[in-house]
Amino acid sequence: MAPAPAQVIAVVLLTAGYTALAAGSPPAPIVWQRATATFYGGADASGTMGGACGYGNLYDEGYGTRSAALSTVLFNDGASCGQCYKIACDRKIDPRWCKPGVTVTITATNFCPPNNALPNDNGGWCNTPRPHFDMAQPAWEKIGVYRGGIIPVMYQRVPCVKKGGLRFKINGHDYFNLVLVTNVATAGSIKSMDVMSSDSKDWVPMSRNWGANWHSLAYLSGKQLSFRITNTDGQTLVFDKIVPSGWKFGQTFASKVQFN
Repeated sequence: MAPAPAQVIAVVLLTAGYTALAAGSPPAPIVWQRATATFYGGADASGTMGGACGYGNLYDEGYGTRSAALSTVLFNDGASCGQCYKIACDRKIDPRWCKPGVTVTITATNFCPPNNALPNDNGGWCNTPRPHFDMAQPAWEKIGVYRGGIIPVMYQRVPCVKKGGLRFKINGHDYFNLVLVTNVATAGSIKSMDVMSSDSKDWVPMSRNWGANWHSLAYLSGKQLSFRITNTDGQTLVFDKIVPSGWKFGQTFASKVQFN
């Protein structure tokens, strides 16, 4: 139901007041958090392909060699897939293996599983409650010295920068539609996703299946589809009729719409 005119005015006034207050406030300080980082995947990062976010070939999907697997507390059951982090080696803790004055920005594309057979501080780097990045080797070597193996790092979430719009790859079969969403800018990660078919006027919620894959159990085969996505920053975009009728499983559909 649309708000009454008085309500609209009140909202506008409140918004204007908030904007003025925000404009006069100093910017929030940048907060760096501490973690550790190792590397995997080889010098060309070929061993990082696939992964628990479901992106498959990271070269083809545009993630390249700037990626990382996150420990349990950072991965958040896949909700962090696609998020971007700026990482620097922490020279204050251990300067031996740090390259000075450099940072690297990575995308979360995989999960680093815990190894509870080893102590948290001696091999069980991805055990709970440790924040840890198992980075693609080329990304890690931007900030760390190879012989170090594991380095202390500082990190912060940063907006993801992407070219073009979101992409949707549909896998699965009748009554099980598995949609992989890639190339998500700004927040990088998705909070919720809905689908609407050409023979319906209602949005149907989808569920996170694993990583960046969302599924619907409705019969959608061959129907024209629209998606509605809310990212983890609370922004919502509608991708109207992004999937044409007659589509086949295994196809990818690129949009021109992007978060900003």
